[in-house]
Amino acid sequence: MFEKLQRAFWKALTPDLIAEPVEAPAQGLLSAEVVSALGGADNLKSQQRVALTRVRVQLQDAARLDAVALKAAGVPAMMVLAGGVVHLITGL
Repeated sequence: MFEKLQRAFWKALTPDLIAEPVEAPAQGLLSAEVVSALGGADNLKSQQRVALTRVRVQLQDAARLDAVALKAAGVPAMMVLAGGVVHLITGL
């Protein structure tokens, strides 16, 4: 019980430093075209809305990412980070 409370406390103070358990990707967060451009549903480890206009996605294999298809699917910009993490700008 104490460990769970302590973890919640540190998560509140440092939300990006405490890793959350990987869950199945939330349905409806990304369109089918965007998921396809990211390499398919099986390439997604996790997806999380970070802000109103940004989604953080973790990929199994970042090499399967198709930047041209993402632009065509309506994603105006993206930022690829280490470890297969991609930030998608979904609006302006």
